[in-house]
Amino acid sequence: MESLKFIVDYGIIGLLVIMSVIAVAVAIERRLYYSRHSADAFTDRKALELAVTGKLHILATIASNAPYIGLLGTVLGIMLTFYTMGREGFMDTGKIMVGLALAMKATAVGLLVAIPSITLYNFLVRKAKVLIFEWEIRNGRERV
Repeated sequence: MESLKFIVDYGIIGLLVIMSVIAVAVAIERRLYYSRHSADAFTDRKALELAVTGKLHILATIASNAPYIGLLGTVLGIMLTFYTMGREGFMDTGKIMVGLALAMKATAVGLLVAIPSITLYNFLVRKAKVLIFEWEIRNGRERV
């Protein structure tokens, strides 16, 4: 069961940290793409839409899965606490509360990854829609 503690502390939280880094990197890349490329360079609406929405699915995936990965870490941490309680028999409440508090950190980290990721995703989707609408206005085409 000690390996479970290692998995929660380093596996789950490590995965969430990696997901956070990926989300920030994708958001920065997309924002730079929007500022460096002109919609006027595209002659086709579909090609523009493909270009401006590229990689946004990564942000959406991270934002939707980070809370579940955090919850998985919490469940594993609580299982470890209950296992330890059962194995040792009597435990003082302070030790139990410390175990449960440490288990909850995985959910907290999951939320700390998900909330900024979904915010960045919404910001970038809005920017992509604005670029597409501006292109349509300039080119006299209606949204299909």
